[in-house]
Amino acid sequence: MTIATNVGPAWALEVANVDSIAELWHQAEDCTRCDLYRNATQIVFGEGSGKAEIVLIGEQPGDQEDLTGRPFVGPAGRLLDRCLEEAGLDRQRCYVTNAVKHFKFTPRGKRRLHAKPNAAEIRRCAWWLGAELNILQPRLVVTLGASALYALLGPKAKLTPERGHILHPTNHPPVLVTIHPSYLLRIRNEADRDQQRRDFVSDLHKAAEFRPR
Repeated sequence: MTIATNVGPAWALEVANVDSIAELWHQAEDCTRCDLYRNATQIVFGEGSGKAEIVLIGEQPGDQEDLTGRPFVGPAGRLLDRCLEEAGLDRQRCYVTNAVKHFKFTPRGKRRLHAKPNAAEIRRCAWWLGAELNILQPRLVVTLGASALYALLGPKAKLTPERGHILHPTNHPPVLVTIHPSYLLRIRNEADRDQQRRDFVSDLHKAAEFRPR
């Protein structure tokens, strides 16, 4: 068992103090905690059962999520659904959310290209993410990508060496580290993409089979 000695902003900073996800979502609707709200269509909050055993955390909403107001409904979300099914992990057992709740993008003609949120934006949005975790009290958290990992375990936790491992921060739920499914969509080499997908499904299978000690 690997003990994580540091925690990130979602667990280190002050967070919203409410009793339910519905109340938290209501508070978050008019969020102006960072400047990302200025250009985003709407806030995209987490989705899933209030009794979810597993919380999946991505980076931020994408273009389709920004337009629909729902997390993980674009290409990466559809890929995640297929990989969850292959791993035997029912999405109904999960709550899916993001480290940052507004879409950060760079305009390129009529397109809106994803722009990575910075550490300050992740820290500001930890007010909501930390509260989601406090309310849900999951038995396992899965970080999808480096931004989610930073939000939970801080800058010393690195994605590549920790991928596939379940870390155990003191007084917090265990954290399974893996990639964001959007990474798979960017791999051009078919053999590499297939291998990375198999590894991703294997990581998700660990979540499906995880039992707290």
